[in-house]
Amino acid sequence: MVKAKKSTIKFVIDCSQPVDDKVLDIASFERYLHDRIKIGGKTGALGSNSVTISRDRTKLTVASPADLGFSKRQLKYLSKRYLKKQQLRDYLRVVASSTNSYELRYFSISAGDEEDDEEE
Repeated sequence: MVKAKKSTIKFVIDCSQPVDDKVLDIASFERYLHDRIKIGGKTGALGSNSVTISRDRTKLTVASPADLGFSKRQLKYLSKRYLKKQQLRDYLRVVASSTNSYELRYFSISAGDEEDDEEE
């Protein structure tokens, strides 16, 4: 009997803008995710459930078996918590760029036209 290959789901967090500006340390972000991702209500159970976190220069990839039911929403939640902990939440936001990826982007700030109107 031949076993069917288990399918995996890959989620990508693209941190290219803050990493290029040296605002975000991707190694500490990877460590934060590794320590806090919950599987079955328990943290630190990544290895036993074959969930892997890999890092490129500006991207983090979380690979999980499809039958595990790992949610993309949990990655967004943990990303936002990490930004808040690093006091970057006021400058960066987490945006879904496709169905299996998130991207960290800067808030678009206007040129300050509103402040000029209030002073007059």
